[in-house]
Amino acid sequence: MKDLIWDNTLSIQIQEIDEDHRRLVELFNLLNHSVVEGDAPNYIEALMEELISCTIWHFCHEERLMLKYGYEGLEEHKREHQELIESIKALQQRNQLEGKPFSSEDIEFLEHWLTGHIFGADMDLGAYLNEVM
Repeated sequence: MKDLIWDNTLSIQIQEIDEDHRRLVELFNLLNHSVVEGDAPNYIEALMEELISCTIWHFCHEERLMLKYGYEGLEEHKREHQELIESIKALQQRNQLEGKPFSSEDIEFLEHWLTGHIFGADMDLGAYLNEVM
């Protein structure tokens, strides 16, 4: 699997959110490499924990901005955040319970999980914030 490359297609043109997204892309790429290279399961699990923690923090950051600037799509965006967190935690728990290593299919899921949210809900949020900030 190839790395995600940060470029303008992933930018929502809000610097502080773009910085968060860059960090999430970096963590995704570290995880991707670790899975491909067969790193120790404990190390891969630590990367997953960091990805989840950073994602939760990032979602709180976005939600704070939505509250501050009166974003009408706040509740729907928050629901999507919750669903995303639940799905990544479910992936993590399934792998832990089954004692299986992360696979290329898991990485592909995470890539779509990350980029799908940025290209969808976050682009709409970015357009709004660019008008009101």
